[in-house]
Amino acid sequence: MSDADCVNARYQFEAALCEAVMEYSMLKHPFYVAWTEGKLSKAVLAEYAKQYYAHVRAFPTYVSAVHSQCEEVSIRQELLENLIEEERGEENHPELWLRFAEGLGVSREDVRNAQPLPSTEGSVARLKSLTRSEDYREGLAALYAYESQIPEVARTKREGLKSFYEMDDERAVSFFRVHEGIDVLHQKVERQILSEKCQTADQQERAIAAATESAKALWSFLDGVTAAYVPTCTV
Repeated sequence: MSDADCVNARYQFEAALCEAVMEYSMLKHPFYVAWTEGKLSKAVLAEYAKQYYAHVRAFPTYVSAVHSQCEEVSIRQELLENLIEEERGEENHPELWLRFAEGLGVSREDVRNAQPLPSTEGSVARLKSLTRSEDYREGLAALYAYESQIPEVARTKREGLKSFYEMDDERAVSFFRVHEGIDVLHQKVERQILSEKCQTADQQERAIAAATESAKALWSFLDGVTAAYVPTCTV
């Protein structure tokens, strides 16, 4: 295969990977559409904050699971940087999420002790399973499906909070502001690794399938939150 053919093949794979994720883009979900239009009550956002904490708390374990399955030092180092950013110090990401919940009037104890919906449990379990794949490329594709969406989702949420819910305090929105930036780098690194390491058709198909399942798991989480807390006339 010529260099031009290799470049074209990688481009097609990256495009297919992106298309698979965008089929279940969180920003297209009725819950987030309602958020961006200011149609959700703060009470609904509070319930969402309690449920989504399950993913925020588990996300570092998604990263560490992929790290544990990878034998290439340079890739493990990239994953380690991601993990450190998630959990380091007092500004760790679960803590930032708790501050957001407090901005909605929810105590951190209520967030930590919230009973997850079956759909929340199922979504988290699916992400854990995908990221624990024996082939780290599949786990990385699942991470990519998640992190590639976050910068735009975070920006849209933050703007919606300011426009419709009078929430613009830096302490309350820092979780979103942080993720607007760092996940741009994470998705770029993950996409590059997948493009370089998924060289056969089978490897590419399995990566795309994992990304699709990851995006579907996040979509099903939002389905559950919508069914449980959002009035049918809202969405």
